[in-house]
Amino acid sequence: MTTLKLTQIGNSVGVILPKELLARLGVGKGDTIYAIDQPDGVRLTTADPDFEAQMEVARQVMKERRAVLRELAK
Repeated sequence: MTTLKLTQIGNSVGVILPKELLARLGVGKGDTIYAIDQPDGVRLTTADPDFEAQMEVARQVMKERRAVLRELAK
């Protein structure tokens, strides 16, 4: 478990992530992370939830229309 402290950053309040946590997330300065509401709190992730939803739809279409896509690829 990692404890994070809130700090004043200009007119906002922010969280400074320790380098170990940044390494675990695989992110650095300028990268984007997403805070996703969960029943038991908030989850930080590098995966864009909108993109993941779009990819799930694409996977389903590719699975259902495999023969059509194969013909289009010829």
